[in-house]
Amino acid sequence: MRVTRVIADIPVSDIDGARAFYTDYLGLSEEEFNLGWVARFTSPETGANVQILTRDETAPELPVASIMVDDVEAAFAAAEQRGYQIVHPLSTEAWGVTRFFVRAPDGNVFNVVQERQ
Repeated sequence: MRVTRVIADIPVSDIDGARAFYTDYLGLSEEEFNLGWVARFTSPETGANVQILTRDETAPELPVASIMVDDVEAAFAAAEQRGYQIVHPLSTEAWGVTRFFVRAPDGNVFNVVQERQ
């Protein structure tokens, strides 16, 4: 399993209300997607991005970051083998990703995810 990208997941109370800060002030003007409860804003010049979320559609907790990987099944097996707490099981979601949530020993929760084509 190889990490291909790390994206900060920032909790907000209202995506529409938060949009201007991320798009206008920070210059993350490209809205890659918006599912109503999570949206990703990216800089067209640098590729820097963040995700803002009000909740998670299927998981019980909000993650601090989304860790994009090239093999989510291998990442899940490695997390289980190491005894890390799985917060949300390995699942293929309706919006086109396979993911699970894992709690790091420091208590932070991470969304480990692979996009499906």
